[in-house]
Amino acid sequence: MARQQPPPWVHTAFLFCLLSLSGAIEIPMDLSQPPTITKQSVKEHIVDPRDNILIECEAKGNPAPSFHWTRNSRFFNIAKDPRVSMRRRSGTLVIDFRSGGRPEEYEGEYQCFARNKFGTALSNRIRLQVSKSPLWPKENLDPVVVQEGAPLTLQCNPPPGLPSPVIFWMSSSMEPITQDKRVSQGHNGDLYFSNVMLQDMQTDYSCNARFHFTHTIQQKNPFNLKVLTNHPYNDSSLRNHPDMYSARGVAERTPSFMYPQGTASSQMVLRGMDLLLECIASGVPTPDIAWYKKGGDLPSDKAKFENFNKALRITNVSEEDSGEYFCLASNKMGSIRHTISVRVKAAPYWLDEPKNLILAPGEDGRLVCRANGNPKPTVQWMVNGEPLQSAPPNPNREVAGDTIIFRDTQISSRAVYQCNTSNEHGYLLANAFVSVLDVPPRMLSPRNQLIRVILYNRTRLDCPFFGSPIPTLRWFKNGQGSNLDGGNYHVYENGSLEIKMIRKEDQGIYTCVATNILGKAENQVRLEVKDPTRIYRMPEDQVAKRGTTVQLECRVKHDPSLKLTVYWLKDDEPLYVGNRMKKEEDSLTIFGVAERDQGSYTCVASTELDQDLAKAYLTVLADQATPTNRLAALPKGRPDRPRDLELTDLAERSVRLTWIPGDDNNSPITDYVVQFEEDQFQPGVWHDHSKFPGSVNSAILQLSPYVNYQFRVIAINEVGSSHPSLPSERYRTSGAPPESNPSDVKGEGTRKNNMEITWTPMNATSAFGPNLRYIVKWRRRETRETWNNVTVWGSRYVVGQTPVYVPYEIRVQAENDFGKGPEPDTVIGFSGEDYPRAAPTDVKIRVLNSTAISLQWNRVYSDTVQGQLREYRAYYWRESSLLKNLWVSQKRQQAGFPGDRLRGVVSRLFPYSNYKLEMAVVNGRGDGPRSETKEFTTPEGVPSAPRRFRVRQPNLETINLEWDHPEHPNGILIGYTLKYVAFNGTKVGKQIVENFSPNQTKFTMQRADPVSRYRFSLSARTQVGSGEAVTEESPAPPNEAAPTAAYTNNQADIATQGWFIGLMCAVALLVLTLLIVCFIKRSRGGKYPVREKKDVPLGPEDPKEEDGSFDYSDEDNKPLQGSQTSLDGTIKQQESDDSLVDYGEGGEGQFNEDGSFIGQYTVKKDKEETEGNESSEATSPVNAIYSLA
Repeated sequence: MARQQPPPWVHTAFLFCLLSLSGAIEIPMDLSQPPTITKQSVKEHIVDPRDNILIECEAKGNPAPSFHWTRNSRFFNIAKDPRVSMRRRSGTLVIDFRSGGRPEEYEGEYQCFARNKFGTALSNRIRLQVSKSPLWPKENLDPVVVQEGAPLTLQCNPPPGLPSPVIFWMSSSMEPITQDKRVSQGHNGDLYFSNVMLQDMQTDYSCNARFHFTHTIQQKNPFNLKVLTNHPYNDSSLRNHPDMYSARGVAERTPSFMYPQGTASSQMVLRGMDLLLECIASGVPTPDIAWYKKGGDLPSDKAKFENFNKALRITNVSEEDSGEYFCLASNKMGSIRHTISVRVKAAPYWLDEPKNLILAPGEDGRLVCRANGNPKPTVQWMVNGEPLQSAPPNPNREVAGDTIIFRDTQISSRAVYQCNTSNEHGYLLANAFVSVLDVPPRMLSPRNQLIRVILYNRTRLDCPFFGSPIPTLRWFKNGQGSNLDGGNYHVYENGSLEIKMIRKEDQGIYTCVATNILGKAENQVRLEVKDPTRIYRMPEDQVAKRGTTVQLECRVKHDPSLKLTVYWLKDDEPLYVGNRMKKEEDSLTIFGVAERDQGSYTCVASTELDQDLAKAYLTVLADQATPTNRLAALPKGRPDRPRDLELTDLAERSVRLTWIPGDDNNSPITDYVVQFEEDQFQPGVWHDHSKFPGSVNSAILQLSPYVNYQFRVIAINEVGSSHPSLPSERYRTSGAPPESNPSDVKGEGTRKNNMEITWTPMNATSAFGPNLRYIVKWRRRETRETWNNVTVWGSRYVVGQTPVYVPYEIRVQAENDFGKGPEPDTVIGFSGEDYPRAAPTDVKIRVLNSTAISLQWNRVYSDTVQGQLREYRAYYWRESSLLKNLWVSQKRQQAGFPGDRLRGVVSRLFPYSNYKLEMAVVNGRGDGPRSETKEFTTPEGVPSAPRRFRVRQPNLETINLEWDHPEHPNGILIGYTLKYVAFNGTKVGKQIVENFSPNQTKFTMQRADPVSRYRFSLSARTQVGSGEAVTEESPAPPNEAAPTAAYTNNQADIATQGWFIGLMCAVALLVLTLLIVCFIKRSRGGKYPVREKKDVPLGPEDPKEEDGSFDYSDEDNKPLQGSQTSLDGTIKQQESDDSLVDYGEGGEGQFNEDGSFIGQYTVKKDKEETEGNESSEATSPVNAIYSLA
């Protein structure tokens, strides 16, 4: 029997959208307001040339805004272009190419304007570019002649694409080039040999460029190496020779740098981007590369080594990463270093982004636009899309650099202001409107809502409101005149009322009243307090014989006004109650118990507000055949209950209890537990008294004075516990003065001018007599005051009119009608606390990473705490995201730092966000005043997992993938990474990596065969790196599992059957007869028609293009004309069996995990080699996928 921890209580409550008074206030949409841009395309918008172009722009406002666009800073007349349309109730542009047209004609810089009569809001300047994947220029490459041991660079020089292609090297037979410390690809795509060996001549080298949007691969003509050597035989045994180079006659050389050239270079990187430093060295033996930073250590949390230590990557670069780095290349012949001077610049980033300003007529306000960057960005203000200098003069407006100050604002001051801050590396554009409203308070939630909560829980009553000027909010209960705050109530700055622990007396009607100079508004909330749902008699573990009947009890107490539902789970799954089971209100009965009934049974009692769980385990004993040893074969069970309890040897403080054991049911009794019950303090409740070994049936029990005892006994064996015996007759012991005093004596204030003295009352076995009471004494500590005393029958006493938080000496002594207990110990208590009077000062914030900051502050003076210092508490809230138009919750959060600490860390922040923070001192009464508000910005982080990742298989040829953007981007998304592998049973293929743009949420792939399945892993990326991945698998082919299982189960039986052996012999005889007939016919001159193979030139349908390109896109992704589709790296063979690379030697290969290969290719031999063969058989897709393993 076990009570499971129930899930958190489910509160049926109305939850309002909070309007934070300290953050940006949203104007209700039924009120007049200027436009606000809510959605727009990214600044650098690269589109697929095969799709229609979509440029997003959405806005809200009242009246609803109208939209127009500029292209290259000139008005874009949409009506004159039949291909261009604008979505209804939106500014989103759609450019349709279904009827023809070239996407390149629409490249340029676009900007959206959303306008109503109160102002104009602007989108970012969106630079539209069409993705390009140009062909590789034609060239004939002569063999590269090189001396063994010399360095070599094979240049790739890929065609410039948009975005830049991914480079990888393969042989012409589609085998990946093995890379290591000696041979590796540089960041620029070139292939570097630190020293050439004879074995490098065994393959050729072809540079491949993979273009992202068009999903095509361009292949360069291969390089062929001719290695001159003093040791013409390529003895493979020398590869592992301890001195391989000298064994082959290669002279050893000191290192020299192949890239970069010289001894020093410089590099510039933008703040927040990745810094990639690269050093590739030649030498014999192959040099090792090590990295250092002058004057300091490499940032261990951001630095990682790549490409066999030849590259150093520092992620999320900041200003402190600038300086001089150097790489050291060394081998046994010597070393050389190269110094790289790194300068960190920065595009503009927000320090204080302007927020919408809502003012009442005559009020003052300001818009602040602060940004930083390197070089320092300039700030330009605009109003309604026009430069502020050309706007009509406004005497109530003053511009002071990055701040616009409004004084005595009037209705005519309404407008949308734009702040554009820019430097040579980029720009930021923010819209912020000024709305002048004269609005009396109004409530934004339905009236007279009902909240039902469970007793002793915490709850919060929200009261969203709006008004201009901003109203103040107060709470009242049942129409009482006093404002609710303090004690069990806490009012937050946003107006929400929190009740820390719900009690019965908290039930009632609560009224929130919002007031400003124009009037007031109120709303009422009715709070009902309900009793919790509890299982007071839980099901017990049971052991039952097969075929017997078992009953599991589950008796529940709940609030009668709530509907109760009781249901059962078996092994944590819903229980199907069949005809062998009977479910009643307080029990579950199982008739004819079988082995399948064994398991855990959970009773779940739930209402619409809460639930309770209790679990028991049922063990079923199976029938057994009669063995030779009868005792060992009998099923074991719990013992029967003891009987015939008898009390003898009655004394003042002891008694002898004797009982007769019950049947042990084939499992020896190991223990007896004696329990007692008394009828004065807790009648009907049984307590454990003592435990005795199973070999005894009589024991002397030690008793307490003045208790009316009765006893019962429980037997225990290895199977479980018996039912309790019937109780014995009662025996009352004589009284005596108490021999102890109450425990857990405390003195604590519940108000600032009192002290409540509490203790744990003594139980029936320690009262020792009638009329148990307590003598309570107290006096101030370290004074010569006389003791105050009072006699109490309960377990608490409140001392009134005390000073704030002073120590008291306290004593509590027990007394009954027979006398007093021993002299009590003195404990120290304290009177009530008052709110702290001071806030922490000199609060300093240091950003540790994208989700954590460190805090430091000065302690407050002890006399201002006015109580016990519980903690320093930080209140912080997310003011906004650095991502444009991303709504964030401005709910206040808190972090406590217990004790007298002066520093702490706040973690679990959202990356890429603006935060505000305040500090307060907390004692037992509550919070003190808040410190000065501090602001900070968290850097970019990795995104959360993409949402709603779906894998669909519409047919046996294609698989469709769809996903939604991450819920928390935590920065600017730069794309998605999809990794997938094919698998068939235990055979697993090579992993393939696909990278997508941030605006792509679909991908369609072509299956290599109808048998294999695919395992997909998708993650989103920011500049910091990849976030959490979500994993899915493609659906299993129909009827995949059933035939295999049937074969496995029946294989052994069929193979040994006589009819099966006879059938196989008959088939073999028939095949032999047919072979003999064919042989006789052939010997008589019979001929078979043979189709003569002819050389047929490649037709236009052949997949190989003259430019050397091939396509690996699926049908839905619309590959470019002339490209051949592929999936998972397997080249799909169509009408022709020609290879993608007709000039290669054939074979198989895999790309590396970096995306340099998409799977396996089958390449046929040259036509000259195949002449004379009657047919050419295409590779089976099934064999191809099995070859992946």
